[in-house]
Amino acid sequence: MKKTLFILLACPVIFAACSTNAVTGRKQLSLLPESQLQEMAMAEYRTFLSQSKVVSASGNKDAEMVRRVGSRIANAITSYYSKQGKGSILEGYKWEFNLVDNKDVNAWCMPGGKVVVYTGLLPVAQNEAALAVVLGHEITHAVATHGNERMSQGMITQGIGIAGDVLTSGNSQVNGIFNTVFGPGSAIGYTLPNSRKQEYEADRFGLIFAAMAGYNPREAIPFWQRMAQSGGQKPPEFLATHPSDDNRIARLQEYMPEALKYYKPVKN
Repeated sequence: MKKTLFILLACPVIFAACSTNAVTGRKQLSLLPESQLQEMAMAEYRTFLSQSKVVSASGNKDAEMVRRVGSRIANAITSYYSKQGKGSILEGYKWEFNLVDNKDVNAWCMPGGKVVVYTGLLPVAQNEAALAVVLGHEITHAVATHGNERMSQGMITQGIGIAGDVLTSGNSQVNGIFNTVFGPGSAIGYTLPNSRKQEYEADRFGLIFAAMAGYNPREAIPFWQRMAQSGGQKPPEFLATHPSDDNRIARLQEYMPEALKYYKPVKN
């Protein structure tokens, strides 16, 4: 009875919180202020880096590559949306790209542009264009506010009251959902609905963002083929909740003509 009453009371607020995402064009539930997620992400990011083996970009070619590729993608996205009059998409973003010494095949991006690449990903990526595809994918999750959407869904599922700052300020349940969604190593879309939809969006726009930055999006196909082979019987954590290999590659091939329209090679 209480749950039913909550849903009835929450419906008008939920409806009001549904808006069209400026990146994907899809209707999306966003109950939380993006500025607050960015603040929480900053704290989590700093904690993670302090507890990890961060590879210095000074004199290390791999760390330099991560920052170079990430910066090119960030600059391309910023320029593209600014020209469209949608610069607010990246409001509050302060990009950071760090390479962490960790054998896991993984990478992630938090709200506000806080990015980490694990060294274990680089042997599978093999080249900058493939790394750009990965970073484009992860950055899409952030700029398309997929995390906000998943947190909002989790709040509704757990029956957390919807009352602006009242529900988010120091709310242990909300903090718990944040850690599930954004905690390093968490799998995007693992616990909440629409994960496949979000993954395909990240694939599509990730290709576009990589192409905008001057990287060949065609490298996505061999990269994902290598990813499928890299884990043997157990797929890498990065793939744990992603679409199946065949489905992903088929979709990437569908998205490729669109991405190639944005591709203009840039000399390093």
